[in-house]
Amino acid sequence: MAQIKVTLIKSVIGKPETQRKTVESLGFTKLNQTKVFEDTPQVRGQVNKVGHMLSVEEA
Repeated sequence: MAQIKVTLIKSVIGKPETQRKTVESLGFTKLNQTKVFEDTPQVRGQVNKVGHMLSVEEA
């Protein structure tokens, strides 16, 4: 299955609680942290919700 590489590039400070929880549920704890996920509809939905804080590329 395809994978995506996601990097947190903006801080969650001052963002709504729902966006903070989404970033936390993806497993990010620090800026510039990178994680690799399976490209599933669930992960894509989370990434789209906070896409303005993330950098996404195909892995």
